[in-house]
Amino acid sequence: MKTNCLFFVSLLLCCLSKQHLCAQEVTWTGPSVDFSHGKLIVDTSKRHIAFEDGTPFLYFGDTAWELFHRLDQKNTEKYLENRREKGFTVIQAVVLAELDGLGKPTPAGDTPLKDNNPLLPNEPYFAHVDWVVQKAQEKGLFIGMLPTWGDKVDKQWGVGPEIFTKENAFAYGKFLGERYKTYPNIIWIIGGDRSGGGKNFEIWDAMARGIKSVDDAHLMTFHPQGERSSAEWFHERDWLDFNMVQTGHGQRSFAIYKRLFLPGYHRTPTKPIMDGEPRYENHPVSWAPDVFGWFDDADVRQTLYWSMLSGGFGYTYGCHSIWQMRDQTKEPIGLARSFWHDDLDLAGAWDIIHARKLLSSRPASQMRPFPEFIKNEYMPETDWIVAARGTDFALVYIPTGLDALLDLSLCGTKAVDASWYNPRTGDQEHAGHVAANGVVKFSPPTRGRGNDWVLVLAY
Repeated sequence: MKTNCLFFVSLLLCCLSKQHLCAQEVTWTGPSVDFSHGKLIVDTSKRHIAFEDGTPFLYFGDTAWELFHRLDQKNTEKYLENRREKGFTVIQAVVLAELDGLGKPTPAGDTPLKDNNPLLPNEPYFAHVDWVVQKAQEKGLFIGMLPTWGDKVDKQWGVGPEIFTKENAFAYGKFLGERYKTYPNIIWIIGGDRSGGGKNFEIWDAMARGIKSVDDAHLMTFHPQGERSSAEWFHERDWLDFNMVQTGHGQRSFAIYKRLFLPGYHRTPTKPIMDGEPRYENHPVSWAPDVFGWFDDADVRQTLYWSMLSGGFGYTYGCHSIWQMRDQTKEPIGLARSFWHDDLDLAGAWDIIHARKLLSSRPASQMRPFPEFIKNEYMPETDWIVAARGTDFALVYIPTGLDALLDLSLCGTKAVDASWYNPRTGDQEHAGHVAANGVVKFSPPTRGRGNDWVLVLAY
């Protein structure tokens, strides 16, 4: 009896710690991505990414900036396997890392450059990067590879030092392009939390052109500083295949998407867009936890569905302890309060697989924002409802359970089948057959913060 009691107490604590229903954790089976479909390309709509044989691709990234720098092979294997199980498709990591990535060696004792010279790469360090890329490939994971963090171009904050010029940036980019051009699982991400303007422009541009001079097989974007977009500086550059915004860690309302994401979506020429650094789970809100608290899984789901139903082709998750790969031997950055290995199974990370399940069940390349569908006279921007549609379906994300007034006449059909998708568990329940002849009110099953729902309409 004592053993059974201990088991059920343990099970209850596990469920409570994840703030989810207990039965939600169904892991991904097999490699996360099948690379046999060929290279990634921007599809004909210019809104989405697909494999060259036409197979859709959903970019579900994780933020692992310090992966190459701070983890040994055993812990790298543990981390990558955990992300494969949760259905992530891309791991974003930095070659010349932020946290004294030039001066502090890896667990194996290696630094990336000799004399901090981009023209003198240290082979043992890059052999380790090769190993990580290969291990990710085995698990069906792309590596979103940042050549360097921004402090090596424009210090402002961080350790630095600034080591790049236009000339050596091109050469370093060419070195990386040559080294990784034959790997099937690379997506290039220029930048690293910095502006692309001023003196930075020619350095970032040269680095991108250096890579592209030898590698035209992989897609490329730019990671900007907080609350900025790559489109601001590089939208018309040939090497920028899709735009990345960083909505950042200070906002809890849809206002940042109105200001940053929607203008990028409508910019010409048309390019795909995604949120590449939203609120990190377990990150202090605006770096002031005593005032505003900490971002949690509800914040993760809001940024995920807000961005993807507003026209995004993908999304990057982040966890504050994991990007920095903090363990008991490392000082916390930005008030981090936990360790990476303890946060691998936070609820927000599990929610990625539920989003992938939902969005991959419909033709993603068809999906377009559908704001005119929503007829609510007033919505708080923290509770903002968003919608997207395809040829014969619509998805409506309701972050806090507000009633949604929807003009079903815009569906162009006589009736719709409605169901509620629970983004916290992946469960879906039928909600009825509804006549599509005007504005209809839909009331989610539950209400309040953390009670978000996706209304699925099929017609």
